[in-house]
Amino acid sequence: MNGASREALAAARERLDALTDSTSVDAGSLADELAAVTALLHREVSLRRVLTDPAQSGESKAELAQRLLGSQVGGQTVDLVSGLVRSRWSQSRDLVDALEELAALADLTAAQKAGKLDSVEDELFRFGRIVASATELRAALTNRKAGASAKSELLRSLLGGRAAPTTERLVTRLVTAPRGRSLEAGLESLSKLAAERRDRMVAVVTSAVPLSDQQKQRLGAALAKLYGRTMHLNLDVDPEVLGGIRVQVGDEVINGSVADRIEDAGRRLAS
Repeated sequence: MNGASREALAAARERLDALTDSTSVDAGSLADELAAVTALLHREVSLRRVLTDPAQSGESKAELAQRLLGSQVGGQTVDLVSGLVRSRWSQSRDLVDALEELAALADLTAAQKAGKLDSVEDELFRFGRIVASATELRAALTNRKAGASAKSELLRSLLGGRAAPTTERLVTRLVTAPRGRSLEAGLESLSKLAAERRDRMVAVVTSAVPLSDQQKQRLGAALAKLYGRTMHLNLDVDPEVLGGIRVQVGDEVINGSVADRIEDAGRRLAS
C-alpha cells in the first residue's frame, strides 16, 4: 500500500488496538467477523468499488456499510468497517487487504491475551518450513481444483490438537482464501504480524488532566527504555488523580499520583 491507503490502514490499526485492548472485547469473534467481511468484499467487486469511491462522501459510504452489515455482524465490527470506508483508498483492493490484516491482528491479539502468541509465532514459522520441504503437501494446499472444505479438513488433520487454535484459523484462512498470494508469501506476512504484535506492549496511563503531545512522547520513550519494547499508550483522564500519573503495564502498576501517595501515607500512619 502507499499514500492514502497506508494512512487509512494505520488509522484503522489504531482503532483496532484501542478496541481490543479492552478486556471485554472478544478478539477472536471480532477476527471471524472481519474475515467474513473480507470474503464478502473480495467477492463483490462492485460493492467494494462503491465503498471506496472518492466521489462519494465518507458518511454516505459508512451508512451503506451499516445498512448492509448491521444485521450480519456485531456493532464493533460495523464500527471498524465504517471507519475504514470513511477513509480514502488509493485503490479498492487496498480496503480488502486492510480488512484481512485487521482480522489477522485481532486473532493474534486473542492469542496474546491467552498467553499463546509466542507459540503461534513459532508454529507459523515451523509450518512454513514444513510446507517448503514437502512438495506434495504444498501442492495439495495450493491446488485450485480442490475445494475449501477439503483443504480445511487436511489442515485440521495436520494441525488440530497439535497447534494453537489461532494458528489453525490463520493458516486455514490463508489456504482457503489466498486472494492471489503464494502460500509462502502469506505465511511470511502472518509471521511478521505476529512478531510485530509480540514486540508491542500496552500501558494504561491515568492522569488528572490530558497529557500534552510532548509529555506523551517523553513517557512513551521512558517506558520503552524501561521495558525494552515498543509501548502503546492508552490514555485515560480521571479528575480524582490529584497530580502526576498512574501507569499500568500488564499486572504491574507504577504509581506516581498525589492521591496514591496520600493514601499510602495514610496507611503508614494508621499502622
